[in-house]
Amino acid sequence: MTDLWTRSALEAATGGSLQGEPRAVTGASIDTRTLQPGDLFFAIRGETRDGHDFVQPALEKGAGAAVVAQSRAREYAGFGPVLAVPETGEDPVLDAMRAIGRASRDRSQAGIVAVTGSVGKTGTKEALRHVLSAQGETHASVASYNNHWGVPLTLTRMPESARYGVFEIGMNHAAEIVPLTAQVRPQVALVVTVEPVHIEHFRSLSAIADAKGEIFSGLEPGGVAIINRDNPNFSRLLAHAHASRAGRVVTFGEHEEADVRANRIVTRPDLSVVDATVMGVPVTYQLGTAGRHVAMNSLGVLAVVHSLGADLARAAISLAGLKPPVGRGERTALTIKDGEAFLVDESYNANPASIRAALATLAGIEVTGRGRRIAVLGDMLELGASSEQRHRELADAVRANGIDLVFTAGSMMRHLFEALPVANRGAAAATSAELVDAVLDRLRPGDAVMVKGSNSIRMGRIVEAVKARYANATDPRDAQLKAAP
Repeated sequence: MTDLWTRSALEAATGGSLQGEPRAVTGASIDTRTLQPGDLFFAIRGETRDGHDFVQPALEKGAGAAVVAQSRAREYAGFGPVLAVPETGEDPVLDAMRAIGRASRDRSQAGIVAVTGSVGKTGTKEALRHVLSAQGETHASVASYNNHWGVPLTLTRMPESARYGVFEIGMNHAAEIVPLTAQVRPQVALVVTVEPVHIEHFRSLSAIADAKGEIFSGLEPGGVAIINRDNPNFSRLLAHAHASRAGRVVTFGEHEEADVRANRIVTRPDLSVVDATVMGVPVTYQLGTAGRHVAMNSLGVLAVVHSLGADLARAAISLAGLKPPVGRGERTALTIKDGEAFLVDESYNANPASIRAALATLAGIEVTGRGRRIAVLGDMLELGASSEQRHRELADAVRANGIDLVFTAGSMMRHLFEALPVANRGAAAATSAELVDAVLDRLRPGDAVMVKGSNSIRMGRIVEAVKARYANATDPRDAQLKAAP
């Protein structure tokens, strides 16, 4: 494996001194639980623990070196190489990681993309990773590494040989994106959409749009700003793009003026077909995952591909092999009492827009026999004073999408439960753990069940329980379900 960083490059980037016998540095890590031999371990300070407490085990696991504050370096003499960095700022090790990230960006010749949005940014980032990897070495954020440590860590890990780099950038407060996009310095920046997410930290939806629009401030001169033309805050995002160094704005959506436009979308339980026009060129393609929202986000993906100068036709073909990330629409076939059923895992996170999209996807699944469409929903967090109302308002989406039965976990989602007709109520519990048995006991052949909720509600435990009892396949085609008429 090629060295990611040399001793001289690390010292030059950080102003630090590498002490001890050097080892090959082939990766980077901030977590000893996932650290691989050769990783450069950064002893950053967490909310409850100091990474310096884990330097010894990191070196014992084969870390290429550990990055530590200069005053702590002597503590680790004899355990392995350490990069002692000057103690400037509140967390000198985090500052050092940012410095190495900047050095990585400076040396890179890759086409760099930054992605943000209230919903869909991780799935869009993964779609970009998927299609661009077929056209050259592609480096992208792991999972949702999109914050003040995730972005510089992803930059630090980027090989100099990468042809493309895809970076997810997140926020839950104003001004968080500005320093992150400044580190990434994208040639292309995409705002997937703006929705009332993290609303407790903002005065209005317009304020969220302003925060998302910060991503354009980091664009390289002449870069491309990509905006959802259908979003009500389009004009606000456009103003941010025009205030940046963008040389061009590209729009996507169903709007008649969109540069990348969906003319027709056909969704089925395990795939979608999109008839689109990309900068005047007709393109028809298949997505290997379901959901109208996924199809809409794929337009943004093709806008990025075109803006990078990559092969558009090849990217469209690659989308057929796209599979949803774990917890973001993954499908599993189930066997219940010798009959078939279907699980949709949307458990990674939740907000009003993403739950409505998931309910619409569930509505597109045809149930068989006595089967029902079942939604298992956990609390949506960070909705502030409007939380109770936004949970209760989901009852309209439940009715509109023909959902037969709803199970809820959490105090806020109980407001939805109580707003539903008795016939649509499955069970309500304070926690996801308390809801598991009720869900398992009520499932029957022919059912299609979707699970979704905010991360801290841990709806994934319900998914795992359903799989443990009933799963018989991971390929949704094995369920032999058809699209509803």
